[in-house]
Amino acid sequence: MAERQEETADDAVLTRIGQSVMLHHAGDREEARGRFLALWREIGADGDPLHRCTLAHYMADTQDDPCDELAWDLRALSAAEELTDERRAGSGGAPAAVRALYPSLHLNLAADYVKLGRREAARSHLRHARGTAGGLADDSYGDGVRAAIHRLELRLGDGGPGAGGDPEGPPRQRS
Repeated sequence: MAERQEETADDAVLTRIGQSVMLHHAGDREEARGRFLALWREIGADGDPLHRCTLAHYMADTQDDPCDELAWDLRALSAAEELTDERRAGSGGAPAAVRALYPSLHLNLAADYVKLGRREAARSHLRHARGTAGGLADDSYGDGVRAAIHRLELRLGDGGPGAGGDPEGPPRQRS
């Protein structure tokens, strides 16, 4: 019974994160940021790593300052690294979902470092993104992340001939 209540609470947190993501995608960035911050306070710095990872991953997108965006993306990666083996092996395809987080997390960090003019740090995270991209599904999300990795490689001159241009922002993991 207690396990079922915990699962319901987990679902409620992820639902609330998803609702805030929808607000952000609809253009209400300030409201989304406020709700994300309220959820962050509820979850706490020691809360469920999946919740913290997901929330920080999306919270980064609502930041105006590139340093703040980087801080939230670093929180997301740190929380992802805390995910337990039990959580990784959970039901409902969780292993694939966890593997799919890493390319996007590293891609976003690479993009943050580009914004801050830290090209070597960007390249390092871009290599991690490329190295973990094998965990992505062959679907529109996976295709989008792989395409964003390639665009950033081109921008950094790591993608061969025709490097340059401004990449679109990397897609975020669906909640």
